[in-house]
Amino acid sequence: MARVIAISNRKGGTGKTTVAVNLAAELAALGKRVLLVDLDSQGHCAAGLGVKVEKGAPTAHTIFLDPQATLTEAVRETTYPNLALAPADQLFEHGSGPRDEQRLAQALARDDIATAFDLVLLDTPPSLDHLLLNALTAAHWVLVPYVPHHLSFEGMRQLMRVLFKTMSGSNPRLKILGFLPTMAAEHIRQHRLVTGEVSRQFGAPRVLAGIRNDIRLAEAFGAGKPIRQYAPKCRGAEDFAALAATLAPILDVVST
Repeated sequence: MARVIAISNRKGGTGKTTVAVNLAAELAALGKRVLLVDLDSQGHCAAGLGVKVEKGAPTAHTIFLDPQATLTEAVRETTYPNLALAPADQLFEHGSGPRDEQRLAQALARDDIATAFDLVLLDTPPSLDHLLLNALTAAHWVLVPYVPHHLSFEGMRQLMRVLFKTMSGSNPRLKILGFLPTMAAEHIRQHRLVTGEVSRQFGAPRVLAGIRNDIRLAEAFGAGKPIRQYAPKCRGAEDFAALAATLAPILDVVST
């Protein structure tokens, strides 16, 4: 069965999509069969992988509107080995569709998904709606990117309230994979203070080595490539490679 990782923070602009695209690419490069599912209607995962989404084509959001639709219909191969994408529908209205928090879990449990992939990464919207709840209900793990400043930390605390409710209700198997500083700069005092507070409140072992601030990560999206292809020797590429190497052994063992 594929292991499912939700990448989430209630605050927008924390680098969720940058993490989703580049972590997916790194895990695929390690030989994992990876499916990236874009639940955020901004649709930036497709841009980051250079995938063109045809008008009217099935998307990851189709399963929330059509009870007969399957996620497999939305899956597209990318130009990168072992990496596939179920892109977002940029016209999807958050809040539309039936309030079924199990819909995504059911779609991912189908044999055509569960046996075709080792890992599924979910890029989630920041809004508290049925899409985020579907992602958390379907996931084995949640990875929380955050920019080390106050607003991002507040978004993280809001997410934790939702996580604890999900863990005690619809998905007791859900675990926290880690808190990931993004756009991090150790020389900035506020960044050090906020990450220290994250460590104090949630446990230092859960705070992962950060993704340093690197303009080439933004440039890579403009080029439609993961950072490992766009600038493999830059510090952003080094940080994502290190992150994947850290997480891969953990993701190999998940209780079902």
